Amino acid sequence: MKFSRFFLTLAVAAVSLTSCKKDKDVAPAVGELDIEMDHVVGSSSLVLNATTPNYTTPSGDHFSVTTLRYYVSNIRLRKSDGTEYVQPESYYLVDAARSDSKTLVLKNVPTGDYTGITFTIGVDAARNTSGVQQGALAPSDMFWGWTTGYVFLKLEGKSPEAPSGGFAYHVGGFEGTNSALRTVSPALPTGVNILVRTDHTPEVHMKVDALKILTGPTTVRFATFEAPHMPGPAAAKLADNYAAGMFRVDHVHAN
Repeated sequence: MKFSRFFLTLAVAAVSLTSCKKDKDVAPAVGELDIEMDHVVGSSSLVLNATTPNYTTPSGDHFSVTTLRYYVSNIRLRKSDGTEYVQPESYYLVDAARSDSKTLVLKNVPTGDYTGITFTIGVDAARNTSGVQQGALAPSDMFWGWTTGYVFLKLEGKSPEAPSGGFAYHVGGFEGTNSALRTVSPALPTGVNILVRTDHTPEVHMKVDALKILTGPTTVRFATFEAPHMPGPAAAKLADNYAAGMFRVDHVHAN
């Protein structure tokens, strides 16, 4: 009888240990989230390389766009209780000329109902000083050098008001008073959450308005605005402009 009770106790302990191990080994449920960038200029779609100026600023300057590129990094998703999911290795280079770059795919996102999204326009200081990197951060024409770092946003185009007939605004700088790093939290539509599930992928459709680079706290006139090609006050002013409203969540699919 004593032996029976002894073996029964061992069996119960073994089952308990196995159960605990299984509980610890169960991976959290995850899903995927896509963020789609829809580039516009005011109320019009962005069309690159128009032969004549096809857009007008509120100040009356005429222009066309040949290049629009920018970095999106450090994406965070927020729940109603204030907890956040911080995406690891979160660096994307969006190029308006490349359709494959305009959808940001976030994998292995913990399932849940997310009520907000936050991200940085640019590349954080740590990655600006980390040496040669790969993927979206591989050296390219979006990189100045190890002392000045990455170009966070590049807008180029043509305008009859510009002294040379064209403009090239390259925004960067990750430290000091002229840092151009900006973090934004575009609001979701009222009553809409991002529902990440294992069996479907929600899509956040973001309107990205290039006109906001030229308007906002600083009114950009092509004839007089100092074109930034290095970190400095002009680049910081453009960063303030696009942080004030360039990114807007238009709608969310798969909810």
